[in-house]
Amino acid sequence: MRTLPVLAFVSLLSVLPAAAKEPPRVAPSDAVLRRFALGGAGGWDDLSVDPAQHRLYLSRGDRVMVVDTSSGNVVGEVPGMNGIHGIALVPDKHVGFASNGKDDSVGVFDLETLKPLEPIKVTGSHPDAILYDPASAKLFVFNGGSANATVIDAATRKVAGTIALDGKPEFARADGHGHVYVNIEDKGEIVRIDAATLKVLATWPLPGCEEPSGLALDDAHRRLFSACDNGKMAVTDADTGKHVADIPVGAGPDGAAYDASRGLVFSPNGRDGTLTIAHQEDADHYRVVATVPTQKSARTIVLDDMAHKVYLPAAEFDPLPANAPPHTRPPMKAGTFVVLEIGEKPPVK
Repeated sequence: MRTLPVLAFVSLLSVLPAAAKEPPRVAPSDAVLRRFALGGAGGWDDLSVDPAQHRLYLSRGDRVMVVDTSSGNVVGEVPGMNGIHGIALVPDKHVGFASNGKDDSVGVFDLETLKPLEPIKVTGSHPDAILYDPASAKLFVFNGGSANATVIDAATRKVAGTIALDGKPEFARADGHGHVYVNIEDKGEIVRIDAATLKVLATWPLPGCEEPSGLALDDAHRRLFSACDNGKMAVTDADTGKHVADIPVGAGPDGAAYDASRGLVFSPNGRDGTLTIAHQEDADHYRVVATVPTQKSARTIVLDDMAHKVYLPAAEFDPLPANAPPHTRPPMKAGTFVVLEIGEKPPVK
């Protein structure tokens, strides 16, 4: 083949059509689509969703509140809880589990009838985050008051073991391949657990991340997203523990979500009433593409990965008196509890 002189080659390039470029990315049009005005007494913590059944399960202190995501109406409640924090659903066994922080138990209920079943005592104190791992068919209950996790066989509902941890556990995720990950809030760490042997495989630092709480997982790219209390989200390699990126977020996050089909990472920021949305450019690079106004106190989140919507509980609060002790929570205004549904706005016709 005859070789063109360099100058001729450059000239030829100048007249050829430009190489196909990736189209400019458009910021997502996500916004608050609906507000479910639910009211009722009691605060809240974490929540869970069953996308196939269009049901949202909300922790409300002494009960689980169940909402139809199609209508936004309450369809039932599960009574008998005591300081509920998190909810784990096991649809193939038609059962749900809820961590009861005030009596060191896991509440159990039938998903069809919402009838409470026999509770399970945990092997620690103040159970908080709760996670069902389908790969091992085990329930992992993270005890914030005793720095350990109680593992329960979901079929027999019997305690299968206890895992000692390095500090106060927060939110957790399972990768479906035999590993469970959990943030350690007071140490700024993340722990990798073998779900079969119940052994801690690794404890990795989260550099510059203060009080990590919310946790999300991108299994395809093997990335973990830890919501930190100092205005960032730490991105970690789920296999090596390497810190690969930080995403700037708002104030007061207590949750995180990742929508794989859209390549979007979500941080609900309860102190400033916003939802940070970042786009995954590639496994190690992220760009904030939207900051959606939500409502102050909207700090926890769940993703419906079938509808590609996220749900954030929130409420209004009265101011604290001037002489209130430190760390006192302000009283919630009666009847103000809502759930925000956030997703892509439909196109204007």
